[in-house]
Amino acid sequence: MNKMSWPYVGGSFPTICRTEGLYLYDAADRPILDAAGGAVVTNIGHGRQRVADAIAKAAKETSYVVPPFITPSRQALVDTLAADWLSPTLTRAHFTSGGTEANEAAMKLALQYQQAIGERQRTKLIGRSISYHGTTLATAAISGHPTRKRGLEQALPTYLTVPTPYPLRAPSGVNSVSLGQYYVDQMRDVILAEGPETIAGFIAEPITGSSGGAIVPPEDYWPKVRALCDEFGLILILDEVMTGFGRTGTTFGYQHWPIEPDILVSGKGLAGGYAPLGGVFTNERVGAAIQAGGFQVMFNTFGAHPSACAAAVEVLNIMKEEGLVAEAASKGTYLHGQLHAAFDQHPHVAEVRGRGLLAAIEVVEDKADLAPFDQSLGLTTSIVNEGLERGVFYYAGGTGEVRDVICMGPAFVVSERQIDDMVENLVAAVDAAVAKLS
Repeated sequence: MNKMSWPYVGGSFPTICRTEGLYLYDAADRPILDAAGGAVVTNIGHGRQRVADAIAKAAKETSYVVPPFITPSRQALVDTLAADWLSPTLTRAHFTSGGTEANEAAMKLALQYQQAIGERQRTKLIGRSISYHGTTLATAAISGHPTRKRGLEQALPTYLTVPTPYPLRAPSGVNSVSLGQYYVDQMRDVILAEGPETIAGFIAEPITGSSGGAIVPPEDYWPKVRALCDEFGLILILDEVMTGFGRTGTTFGYQHWPIEPDILVSGKGLAGGYAPLGGVFTNERVGAAIQAGGFQVMFNTFGAHPSACAAAVEVLNIMKEEGLVAEAASKGTYLHGQLHAAFDQHPHVAEVRGRGLLAAIEVVEDKADLAPFDQSLGLTTSIVNEGLERGVFYYAGGTGEVRDVICMGPAFVVSERQIDDMVENLVAAVDAAVAKLS
């Protein structure tokens, strides 16, 4: 008889039997310091009894209720988000089972909006060259992540692509002062070449997540992109699945700039890893037009699951009570300071980057010309494995083309001593992995 196996392959991942605070515990009860927050998900730490109790209460009272019905936990989540978290410009909410579903819903909403206002020729969406928005055919297709498209290429729909701002590897000859304008001009050229009247919207992460490794764009980039979308009638979708709910030291990542999205997508930190949940929030212009057009915004079977909503409410309440967005900002400052001290002079680290408690390093073979190690060497996996051997888990970033990026996204309750351990062990892991190549 064939034995069924867990489907994931690659890496040396242990069996995790329990979690508490900043730690994962394997089958031998060995603690593993979670420097990644899982997949940059955990914000309040593992093992909060309040959240477990809220989930249990909701499961007992309402178990499964089809999404169009209101339940106490669903209403509480909407009320909590409106009161404490979302911009007043975002007036409509739709909940899914996670970030992939949320991004796909956002893409559909942008298309439905254009149809609702009579712009029936606007059927195209724009993504970026380094990005990740999910695992469905549509979200994988619009993502700039070649590795996660392998074996699917012939079946994926086609979307427009513009360059992701990547200051470390910006084209030679582009002045740093005009770098943001350079990338905006690239986007303008694509829009004009395709015909602005054919394009419905643009989806991007305010700060590129693990696909690029916490890449922060030039300061003038986002205000100019917002103006460009307004000029040509494009819906601006901001994917904050990874950067939302405090991760970058502000409530949402886009708030590092004076802009507002038309559609905001969230996940991960919304329920802090305690339950699968994604959220899509639109401004009234988008929501009212779709409603007036009579278009259905179809729910996912397990979207807005009552227990997941209860978990999110409790996570968000803990975040507010303990001032954890401010903690992410202050602890982020400390983390980046320690990373710069450890790696700025490192011969194989090209850059330390990110905001708040979203950070990354990019490892290269030659720091002088930024030449990467050959992809076949599997250096990223080797560094993650070296970290696990030392009792620390880091998150592998990159797209295959962008590679050897190691991401960090610990819970906001991380201590400075734990940050010191994370950085010290990351230096050791990088050095050990590189040494094995020679």
